[in-house]
Amino acid sequence: MSHYIGIDIGTSGTKSLLIDSQGNILAEASSSYEVQSPKPLWTEQHPDLWWQATVKTVRSVVKQGRIKPASVKAIGLSGQMHGSVFLDKKGQVIRPALLWNDQRTSAQCDEITTRAGGRAELIRMVANPALTGFTAPKILWLRSQEPKNFARLAHVLLPKDEIRRRLTGELATDASDASGMLLLNVVERKWSTELLSKLELDASLLAPVYESEQLTGSLLPEVAKHLGLTTDCQVVAGAGDCAAGAVGNGIVRKGLLTASLGTSGVMFIHSDQPQYDATGRLHTFCHAVHGKWHMMGVTLSAAGSLQWFMENVCKELAARRGGDPYQMLNAEADKVEAGSDGLLFLPYLAGERTPHADPLARGAFIGLTAAHQRGHLARAVMEGVAMSLRESLEIFKELEVPIREMRVSGGGAKSSLWKQIMADVMNQPACTMNAEQGPAFGVALLAATGCGEFKNIEEACKATIEVTHKTTPERGAVKRYDRSFEIYRSLYGVLRETYQKIGNLQ
Repeated sequence: MSHYIGIDIGTSGTKSLLIDSQGNILAEASSSYEVQSPKPLWTEQHPDLWWQATVKTVRSVVKQGRIKPASVKAIGLSGQMHGSVFLDKKGQVIRPALLWNDQRTSAQCDEITTRAGGRAELIRMVANPALTGFTAPKILWLRSQEPKNFARLAHVLLPKDEIRRRLTGELATDASDASGMLLLNVVERKWSTELLSKLELDASLLAPVYESEQLTGSLLPEVAKHLGLTTDCQVVAGAGDCAAGAVGNGIVRKGLLTASLGTSGVMFIHSDQPQYDATGRLHTFCHAVHGKWHMMGVTLSAAGSLQWFMENVCKELAARRGGDPYQMLNAEADKVEAGSDGLLFLPYLAGERTPHADPLARGAFIGLTAAHQRGHLARAVMEGVAMSLRESLEIFKELEVPIREMRVSGGGAKSSLWKQIMADVMNQPACTMNAEQGPAFGVALLAATGCGEFKNIEEACKATIEVTHKTTPERGAVKRYDRSFEIYRSLYGVLRETYQKIGNLQ
């Protein structure tokens, strides 16, 4: 039997899993690492961390699976989007990579918009406005702020594509991940020579673009030996983590929406044609499905908000032995009624993406009183994340994008309470799937598809993914959340100037 490996290079760790030719998961392994923040609003990681975690987890799943090395036919790669790996002509990493949630590039975003001829012209060229998380502003930041490093620059790769280079020696990317660099003509699925020219960037900096299931190279001999595999093992193009996670949840047909509660939160809907919001509130990217697209809204701190709350406010829970601290926190929050007794939370701990695109936005509890306890705050965090994601849902509705089913995924979806909150806030049943491994599973299916196990990724998802549970909205909670949401969505406008003043203090 043939086997396939999916690797997801995440922000807080790398996950690998092994599947057979029918999509059954045989083994999985994870390895964590930290994000560095040398200055406020900066987030960086060194690619060596990703490589070490990749080697560790791949070796682990091969060992766990007790398979013959030659049976692993292909590897699929997924990874955090937008991150910039700067390489010199010898393939040496020039400096730590700037990550997707790095917010240092506001001036470069303005420069890109100006050089493009305005926001509307930029959206015409690459379907999206300039945002601080994207890759293109990071390249311009390097040129402006670290000219000696820019003078050495020969290649710019995304995180998963740096791992591909180390696996195969090949430079390549895929259309879904490349969409987040702000340099791709998303409609034509190729680099925008028009924008590159306006930005005075050489196209040779960028890797060739493939469709997600296409083969991009085979393992180098020394790498194959180190991983316990063979040089016959191929590596497919793969996908950015959002598109890969959508594939892992079967979001490969019109009308299907996934709400991901990972470190960041994502509202992702499949599209057969390139559709985009003329105001640029949503992202329009290429999908990991060959020749298809998707629209996406992002909350930068979703499950990351609850993690922050646990690690900084609930330290005694996190340190307690015996029992999962998140389950204990969930139990406290579950005793609180929907609406958290008037307490609201703005999940802008790392700025915000959709719909405000404001790196200076800050998190806040609004309505806090002496009567509120820890359970209220925990529930308010979950509700605030759900309301932030609902803002993307409202834009989908405004654009008349059909929604047939909402699937909830990510670490936050393991909480039955949070799933209920999502169903109630969205007034949509929240479906969960038999596959919970997200991006790693999605790219493992892409690897199997690339080797001919399935005719296409739609067939692969139909054969391996199904809805296993549906959480239905509760009518009373829906009404309370509708009232809360109207207050929630007004708060950013009230606080925007205050955020700017706070930013000036920093």
